[in-house]
Amino acid sequence: MVKKKRMMSLLFSSALLLSACGGNGGAEEGSGPVAEKNADGKYDPVLEITTAKQLDENAGKYDSGDDINNNPMIALGEEKLGIKMNTILLGGDAGNYDTKLRLGLTGSEELPDVFPVYSTQMIADMIESGRVKAIDEDIEQYMPERLKEVYDQYPETFSPVTKDGKTYGIANTPVLDDGQVLIIRQDWLDELGLEAPTNLEEFEQVIKAFTEEDPDGNGKKDTYGFTYSGSSIYNTGWVSDPVTLFSANSGKFFPGTWQEDENGELSYGSIHEGNRETLEKMADWHKNGWLFKEAAATGAWDAMTEFTEGKAGMFIGRPWAIDSVNDLIVTNENARIEAYPTLRQENGDPSYQNGATNDGWIMFNSDFDNMEAFFEYYDWLYDIAFGTGDFQYGYLQDYDWDEVNGEIVFDPAAFDPAKETPFAPDKAIFTKNRPYVDRMKPAYDVAVEGKAAETGDELKAEEKMELNLPVITGTAIAYEHREELLPNLFNGEPTETMKRNWEQLQTLEAQTYTNIIYGKEDISAFDDFVQKWNEQGGEDITKEVNEWYQNLNN
Repeated sequence: MVKKKRMMSLLFSSALLLSACGGNGGAEEGSGPVAEKNADGKYDPVLEITTAKQLDENAGKYDSGDDINNNPMIALGEEKLGIKMNTILLGGDAGNYDTKLRLGLTGSEELPDVFPVYSTQMIADMIESGRVKAIDEDIEQYMPERLKEVYDQYPETFSPVTKDGKTYGIANTPVLDDGQVLIIRQDWLDELGLEAPTNLEEFEQVIKAFTEEDPDGNGKKDTYGFTYSGSSIYNTGWVSDPVTLFSANSGKFFPGTWQEDENGELSYGSIHEGNRETLEKMADWHKNGWLFKEAAATGAWDAMTEFTEGKAGMFIGRPWAIDSVNDLIVTNENARIEAYPTLRQENGDPSYQNGATNDGWIMFNSDFDNMEAFFEYYDWLYDIAFGTGDFQYGYLQDYDWDEVNGEIVFDPAAFDPAKETPFAPDKAIFTKNRPYVDRMKPAYDVAVEGKAAETGDELKAEEKMELNLPVITGTAIAYEHREELLPNLFNGEPTETMKRNWEQLQTLEAQTYTNIIYGKEDISAFDDFVQKWNEQGGEDITKEVNEWYQNLNN
């Protein structure tokens, strides 16, 4: 953490130096008009800022006649600040979105003023193109102090957007995402006289019992222990995630992530010997029918369906996933769902999982000169995270919150009048997700500390305790175990060997893990995989990743 604080301090020191030297980012270098405010503190005429989203992010329901650029949230920005965000929908999914951005790189299409980027390769290409601006001076001059404090907690998110001492973007609403918990059929545990598992040995006992001892009491052998997704590299990072099973043997060197070893160098987790032990275990469990048989061909979301349909007794996911499987309770009045901490290692140490801190980065057209207005708008959106200003409880009354008989409510069915699926204001803001300061702490404060709810997020937690308590207890558990969330320590541009070989190495990894689990190859295939991984570029990639890491920390 000291190292991270030092990085952020250096960033702002560099910004001051650039400012003193007349560095890049000043208004005089752009071509657009610089907006001014009237006596009321609003931009007049209304300042318009263009931004972009993937088409499939435009999932919100709008009132009749409204759309992503014409709705109550957009109108409120004009009314309060004199700023209107105009969103261009680029492509249908992430791949198409990137294609559209690349057309902007060639100059065949205009880039928006402000836009999200989701891959470190795209970031590198944007910087190389000269079509995006360095913003060190703007950060120092225009970013409000409370936003600086937020970003100070996640200085590693600046690594991908920093080159030659200049900063070309910021993380998109950085925050430590919810940790995952073990989600279990509590009624099955009770029926069989079992406790929730705390390590792999106990986990094996439970999945065996859930498969062989008729936990649903219907006299049929139609249940099994654990559902998960194995359709990629056995690390989904959000739901139906088996990664903590691997970490229970490999510690912080779980699949799909780079972590620091005892020598201070980065090592790729998937080749760690501890994961070999878990693969051998999972092969036995799969052969015995204790695991989801179709995991290798099933995505994370669909794997949860096995739990919802009463087939599987456990899965691992973020606490909100309990809401997503709640149809189980609707169709089975005897079913009960509870959340527990993920497994521990044999020696009692915790297992680990991905600690996501941002979903993409925000970059800026080199011709965009209204950075002060951007930061004002961005900071305004953060009122919801701090529970202050215009957004103490939510973005819009009658849409994401309401006051009924003197109480703040968030369930649309409890609004006055009740609504089924109202427009969601956070779908109309330029960030992919609404800002948070801490996603998990409000639930912990209300459920465990007994804090009187004041902010919208605290009041939501209080309301959710009445509607679906396990979601909140699960979130509180995740908060208590937040130190087990490890960010991937390599988040730079793909190295030269990665650009050539990473895709085939990922395919090799996924195939090897799947073949071992499904009994198509014995456990010695893991040793062959490690050798091939190194010979087919992995050894060179490791050297290149560590060169990047050393440069980052010098």
